[in-house]
Amino acid sequence: MNNAIKTSLLDEAYNCFNKGLFGESADKLDEALSIDFEDENVICGLKCANFWKAREKRLLSVTEPFAKGEFLLKEWKNFSAFYRGFVESDEKCLNSIRQWCFGEALHLYEKVFYDSGGTDAEILFRIGRCYKSIGDYENAISFLERTFQQKKEDSAVIAELADSYALINELKPAKIFFREAFFLDPAGIELEFLESMMIRRLLDEMKNKGVKDSEAVEWLPVYGVIYGVFNVKRELKPLELGKLKQSIFSYENRLDLDESTVTETVPRLLNYYFRLIDHYICVGEDRGKIEDILRKIKKINNEIFMEYIN
Repeated sequence: MNNAIKTSLLDEAYNCFNKGLFGESADKLDEALSIDFEDENVICGLKCANFWKAREKRLLSVTEPFAKGEFLLKEWKNFSAFYRGFVESDEKCLNSIRQWCFGEALHLYEKVFYDSGGTDAEILFRIGRCYKSIGDYENAISFLERTFQQKKEDSAVIAELADSYALINELKPAKIFFREAFFLDPAGIELEFLESMMIRRLLDEMKNKGVKDSEAVEWLPVYGVIYGVFNVKRELKPLELGKLKQSIFSYENRLDLDESTVTETVPRLLNYYFRLIDHYICVGEDRGKIEDILRKIKKINNEIFMEYIN
């Protein structure tokens, strides 16, 4: 009997999350906790309710729609980091809060969008991201494709588009776009907003390898190649090839600098090496050039080298 009551209270709390009623959800969860103070789902839910309750006053004080949307998404990033710290977590709890947070932000951004005439790329992007996070992938892809037409070298836009394709199981375009995004600028990508299993599994594998959260975005394309996720190769255009070689030269010169530069330099350089190897394979380049790059990879990170060649 008590388990049935506890389950009912959890469901009621999640319904409150969907509506942004975090005070009411906390009351339901407190009651559930009095029934079973060791239930991990109840504890997880209560922590989440208290996190958002602490931000309600600030949220209510923001009245301008764009600023309010930005506040919600900034707090979602903070919440994602907070949530990752839980030993046990509940996807139903997380999804309920996601629906509320991105649903609210979507309404705010749409108001700005239509009031401004509906052409601003930054608003298009945010609307696409919100549609993706509430599960409306058709609209997400539509808005993100429109953003991409205006911002073809924006890694955040391309990564969100890739994530949307992955979520509808369109794996080839997802892999193409992810590879491009993480090649162009890993630091510009916000991992907290990526939801597809393709990326989440990679992050789990990297965590098992001891990669820190703060370094994950730079290492993700490296492990993406290692684990065969970023396995779509293409020939680079002459201008792209020239820029890649310049970037490699620049990052190679940083290797001998102080330790603080290595956090970004090593994974970024490995990422560039892998991309150059892919290009050489596509154009049938002499094997000797590929061997030269492999020796460089071995020199800067033997563990990655061994995983790459095996």
